[in-house]
Amino acid sequence: MPDIHSISHFLHCAHALADAAATVTIRYFRQSTAIEDKSSANNYTGNQGGFDPVTAADRGAEQAIRRELAERFPEHGIHGEEFGLHNPDAEHRWIIDPIDGTAAFLMGWPMWGTLIALAHQEAPILGLMDQPFTRERFWSDASASFVRGPDGSENKLKTRSCAKLDDAVLSTTHPDFFREAADLEAFFRVKKAARNTRYGGDCYAYAMLASGFSDLVIETGLKSYDVAALIPIVERAGGVITTWTGSPAINGGSIVAAGDPRIHEAVLALLSR
Repeated sequence: MPDIHSISHFLHCAHALADAAATVTIRYFRQSTAIEDKSSANNYTGNQGGFDPVTAADRGAEQAIRRELAERFPEHGIHGEEFGLHNPDAEHRWIIDPIDGTAAFLMGWPMWGTLIALAHQEAPILGLMDQPFTRERFWSDASASFVRGPDGSENKLKTRSCAKLDDAVLSTTHPDFFREAADLEAFFRVKKAARNTRYGGDCYAYAMLASGFSDLVIETGLKSYDVAALIPIVERAGGVITTWTGSPAINGGSIVAAGDPRIHEAVLALLSR
């Protein structure tokens, strides 16, 4: 793993990438914009309607990030949602989702964000989630996670203690994203055991978990760019994020994040029944 000075240098770059993307996304947010459905081209496995929207905001934000990276780290790899892989065998690889939650973005809801991760030899070493409309930014460094709020103040993130599943607040983007009947049944087993459930968060749900305002996020069908940036943010705030089988989450798939390791174990048991 790179040393702390290298990570600090990379984190400075990640903030610059988020700033570059924000100049694009905020220009389009709550404005009329053309929408393209890329579901058939990408063999989309998201919601049951099969709608996978992309806009000029998504593409423009990723292009802005790629231009910055070409200047700063031309030897690094890039994996972006809209423009795929560049230099995939590089030791360092930036994993980018220019707008995670495009459907929310199109509805004018602020439950979306730009996700930027840096992986070193397949392990995420830093992550950043930026919400430029609410002026919130969440990120990790080598050992902790932080948030910068609308007033510009910065605070360390800490997940909250939740020892029992019946005290937990659970979230997922929407039940329609559980395309397999067995996955939906597994999710509802956890939902039945949890205290409360809310829908509609996308990446923002993970940020709130890392901030100590909720306890669980459960999703399926995620790609690497949907989750890589969120892994170090959640983990360095004290949480756990894995696949439903307990494997590393960096490649996406079926994902469970928990603020307290004790309920993470309980949820894995329910999901595997």
